[in-house]
Amino acid sequence: MDRQRVSMITGCSSGIGRALAEAFLDAGHHVVATARRPESIKDLAGDRSLILPLDVTDGESIGSAVAEAMGWAGRLDILVNNAGYALVGPVAELDIDDLRDQLETNFIGVVALIRAVVPHMASQKSGCIVNIGSVSSLLATPFGGAYSASKAALHLLTDALRPELAPFGIHVVVVRAGGVLTDFPKAAARGLDRYRDPESLYRDYVAAMEERAEMSKNLAMTATDFARRVVAKVTAENPPAVIKLGGGARIVPVMAMLPKKVLARVLGRKFGLG
Repeated sequence: MDRQRVSMITGCSSGIGRALAEAFLDAGHHVVATARRPESIKDLAGDRSLILPLDVTDGESIGSAVAEAMGWAGRLDILVNNAGYALVGPVAELDIDDLRDQLETNFIGVVALIRAVVPHMASQKSGCIVNIGSVSSLLATPFGGAYSASKAALHLLTDALRPELAPFGIHVVVVRAGGVLTDFPKAAARGLDRYRDPESLYRDYVAAMEERAEMSKNLAMTATDFARRVVAKVTAENPPAVIKLGGGARIVPVMAMLPKKVLARVLGRKFGLG
């Protein structure tokens, strides 16, 4: 293989991940595209792409994918931690195992992948780690607490990593993603029927939960446009620490500055919580 840059992306089966894989290929990179179901991205296979199975919650899967990527390319220049989903529901009634799965996918899995690739990037004295975060890390809404917590943890982890990895020539970027047109809302709405149970304190608020699941559609940009802009920024010689893109990416931080009690009343009214 020639010495063109090599990018590895998680969660490529649809949405942002798939668009990122295509954008990196369009930019001339060699791409390692991964998904839990690699058959869903087999059409991305080509001379400059490697398709691999990867479950970010499975240590063996991570180890195998990184080893195979290094065997194929001999180097890894960019890692994009994109795999993730939103768990929607009231904090007081979340299934604890569901909460663990949310954190395992959106946060712990990212750490595990970073641990796997950093030695390779450090040995070549260069690299860039890109964590796909969310504006939800700045502003937790009713019924989105678990997702917001996972992304807030990811953002803070990124801040700690940035100076820790600088001595090894590794850049660390977080993408504060706002609304992007994908199937993300459909996945977020799964499982809400449990709250229709007469025993649930929130049986009268399922419609509000469904509204929360759909929020990423607000002022959304296309996944293709989002991906192209991200690729342009992270492939720069000196990539930015934070990339703000998508619907609400600049409005939400302003709302987050409201006094907490005022914000609680505003969000409570929006979601019909009185």
